Formats: sequence, C-alpha cells, structure tokens
Amino acid sequence: MNPRATADTGTACHGIDDITLLDALIDGVNVMKHFSRIIHSVSILLIMAITVCVLYHTDKLLRPKDMHGMMQAGALYYQPKNTIDVAFMGSSHIYYNVNTALLWEKYGMAAYDYGAAEQPLWITYHYLIELCKYQNPKLIVLDLFGPAEFKEDYQYTFLRDNLYGMRFSINKLQMLYASCEPSQYFEYFPGWLDYHDRYRSLNKADWNYMTSSSKEKASFKGYTPYTNNVALEEPELTQDLSGDITVKSEIYLQRIIDYTAEHDIDLFLIVAPYPTNDSHELVYNRVHEIADRAGIRFNSTNYFYDHMDLNFETDFNDLSHLNYAGSCKFTDYLAGEIVRQFDIPDRRGCDGYESWDQHVTDVQEMVTDK
Repeated sequence: MNPRATADTGTACHGIDDITLLDALIDGVNVMKHFSRIIHSVSILLIMAITVCVLYHTDKLLRPKDMHGMMQAGALYYQPKNTIDVAFMGSSHIYYNVNTALLWEKYGMAAYDYGAAEQPLWITYHYLIELCKYQNPKLIVLDLFGPAEFKEDYQYTFLRDNLYGMRFSINKLQMLYASCEPSQYFEYFPGWLDYHDRYRSLNKADWNYMTSSSKEKASFKGYTPYTNNVALEEPELTQDLSGDITVKSEIYLQRIIDYTAEHDIDLFLIVAPYPTNDSHELVYNRVHEIADRAGIRFNSTNYFYDHMDLNFETDFNDLSHLNYAGSCKFTDYLAGEIVRQFDIPDRRGCDGYESWDQHVTDVQEMVTDK
C-alpha cells in the first residue's frame, strides 16, 4: 500500500467533515436569524396591539360623557344589532321629551333617542347614515326644532356634543366637513387633542363608564328623565305664512327624505311641544309643504296640547323641554300616532331585547333618585 495515498485519503475525509460541520453551523445561524426576525415581528405587533388597546381605553376614559349627544351617539354602538325599530332624531327636544322606557313598557316599541343638542339637519343626515350601518330601523321620527331656531350654516355652540360620541369613519369626516369651516377643522378633529388633558377633572362616572360592560351600556336608549318644574305661558298660534328655512337646511331635509325612501324606511316629521312662536311656525309651515309634496307625514304637536293633556304650569323642565311628567304625556300621545299610522311590532318577550327591560328599570331608578 502506498502510505502517501493513505495519508491523502485521510486528509480528504477530514476536510469533508469540516465542510459538513460548517454547513450545519451556517444553517443553525440562519434558523436563529429567522427565529429572531419572527420574535422581533411578533414583539412589534404585540407592542402595537398593547398601544392601540391603551389608547382606546384612555380615549374612552378621557372623552367627555354628557347627556346632550355624546352618550346618545356612543351608546348606539352597544345596541344589539338590528333591534331598533324606531329611531327618534333631532335636537334636545328628542332626548328630553321622548320617553323610550314608556314606549317599551306600554307599547313594546324598541325605540332609541339618537339626537344631540341644537342638532342641525346636516348632522342629522350623517347620524342617519351611521345608524343604518348598525341597525335596520323601520321608522325615523325627526323633530324639526333645530332648523326653526338656528339659522347659521355653521353652528358651533354644541358641535362637540354632536361630534365626539360618533366613532371615527369616513362618514364622520364628511359630517365634520359639512358642519365646520375649513379654518376650524383642527379645533374638533382629532377629538382627543381637545380632551386629552382631562385627567384632573375625571370623576366616578368616567371610571364607571370605562369599566362597565357592553350589556350595561346597551341599556341606555338615549332618554334621560328630568324632574325640574318651570311654569310657562301657552303660546297662541297665528302664523299662516311659510318660509324662512335656510337653503342648507332644506337641502339636507330633502337628503334625509331621499335616503329614507331609498332604504325603505318610513319617515315621520314632527314638532315636539314647546312654547313656539310665529317665527318658528313660519319654518314649520314650510316643512309641512315639503312633507306634503313628498308624501311624508307631518305633525306639529303644538296644535294638540289638549289631546295630550299637556299642562304648561306643571309639565316643563325649563323654557323649552318637558320634564318627566310632560314626557310621559307627550310620548303616550306620539306613540298613539305612530301605532295608528305605521306598522311597528311589539317586541316584549322577544329574545335579544332584554336591554329594553333593563332600560325601564334604569329610568325608574333615576326618577326615584331625583
């Protein structure tokens, strides 16, 4: 045997083992790099998820929670899907005056007060679009006090109450565009820039809302009882002329009429009772003409005080809104009109409507506490 050949063979075999080990090490390093990238990616996603969660709950905690639109808009998202048969829309004359607890307890009507303070019709239009993302209402009852009282094309006094309860969406941006001059956009959007420093003013209600369950939030139906009493003088109605509704308000009223027609939703235009005047009646007479032309039912209930047994000495909470006793009288009258003219089912005892039972209990407790 040739010793040299033997030595060469041994050297060759040793080289193959080194190469195999090197490949294995390289493969191991690649696996570790790949695993490290996975861990890095997962860590980033986890941090992002935690950040979003913290920001979401922080926003929920810090966001103002008044009963003049923010809570009405916010609670919509916790209502059982496609359970609201009747949505009452408009200004504060809705959530003060329309007693959704009575509608459920006496008529089995699954109703919701979806309005905000001094709400103009362009905001109502976008609220309607938002409502129909989550619900399939059979009837919209729209109060027309807003366009009779407020004539500016941009109304800022209660704009925050109208904006902050609605979730971010293209619809919300379009609503802001219709409601605010371009120079004012960043006064209201994004909202958390406006209320991010509420830490010092947080109270028990803020913490309770953040920690309450979706089921608890669903029992709020927009209505809150008020038990103050202001004696007022009953108005005399003498206006026969019509007009004075702004161009912008009339455009958006027509858009609401068109939208409900396109989505096969009944529309009922009303004026809730209050000490109206000839200036306001001018607008309501024009609305009546628009309603007649479109084949829409219209009822200015200021002509039917006797039918609802409304007492101007005892049934008003302030200069414009009904108290709890007045809301019961008005709601009972309005429910009779709705039942007579529209096909609204009685949902009492139906699965999925338990939150309305709880709503009745909640309202009874609030009245008792006051």
